[in-house]
Amino acid sequence: MNNFEFEYPYLFILLLLIICIYKCPLSIKEIIFPHIHLFSTSIGWLNRERVLYSFIVALLVTALAAPIAFDQKTSDKRKGRDLVFALDTSGSMAESNFDNENPQEAKFNILKALLKEFISKRHDDNVGISIFGSYAYSAVPLTYDMKSINFLLDFFEVGIAGDSTAVGEGIATAIRLLEKGEAKNKVIILITDGYQNSGSVSVKEAALNAKNKGIKIYTVGIGKRKDFDYKLLTLIATDTNGKMFEAGDAEMLKDIYSELNALEPSNIRSQHYLNKQELYFYPLAIATLLLLLLLLRDRGLKI
Repeated sequence: MNNFEFEYPYLFILLLLIICIYKCPLSIKEIIFPHIHLFSTSIGWLNRERVLYSFIVALLVTALAAPIAFDQKTSDKRKGRDLVFALDTSGSMAESNFDNENPQEAKFNILKALLKEFISKRHDDNVGISIFGSYAYSAVPLTYDMKSINFLLDFFEVGIAGDSTAVGEGIATAIRLLEKGEAKNKVIILITDGYQNSGSVSVKEAALNAKNKGIKIYTVGIGKRKDFDYKLLTLIATDTNGKMFEAGDAEMLKDIYSELNALEPSNIRSQHYLNKQELYFYPLAIATLLLLLLLLRDRGLKI
């Protein structure tokens, strides 16, 4: 074994219990150390019993920290997915009465707040944002820095890309963002509350391009069904092996984000050890032996 480390080194904070051996009131000691009578009445800092108890606590904490020996450690750098949000910022996203608890809040502000909560749970995903209104542009390139995305979201406003709805260009821009990523799983989450009424890119053409590139599109219609192109959003999702969602209010949108988390789980990095040998038994055995010897002494046996 060429390497040594502790799997839970943060548990060494429990060594602070040793301070209690010297400083805690007697009543507290009786709770932490039931056999308090084993302590000598001597108050010296180098009292034998105190040193022994301190050593036992140190051994037990060392065992809890899980010492291991191993030949090699490898990190499982499983990438998550490249995930791009295509967000509708057309004029209709300024409408209110979308959230029953905050009826005056605009749909787009609620969308941003819930989006922040969603991306905070993405561990290894590379996330980007495409904005579309009368035209579309790449607002946030693919990044693992979720804090930066949260910061930039505060600067997006309704009408920032015009008041119309260029859904096709929004998808096309999201595809261009995904082309720069290296993950095997590529996903677009398209969120809109309207119909295609602007832009030079056909929605069906953009969806076909996504399908040919193996990009999955989840579509989310905001508001009442009559407010957005339900049939078109359903077709986009079906053709790209995604799923179409309806969000009639803020609570439904929150539930949709939860379902998307389940449909597209974010991978968590892990580590693997080659020829791993657990060593916790040794400090645990020594501590147990010392406690047994103290118990035998307490029963009047000579050691």
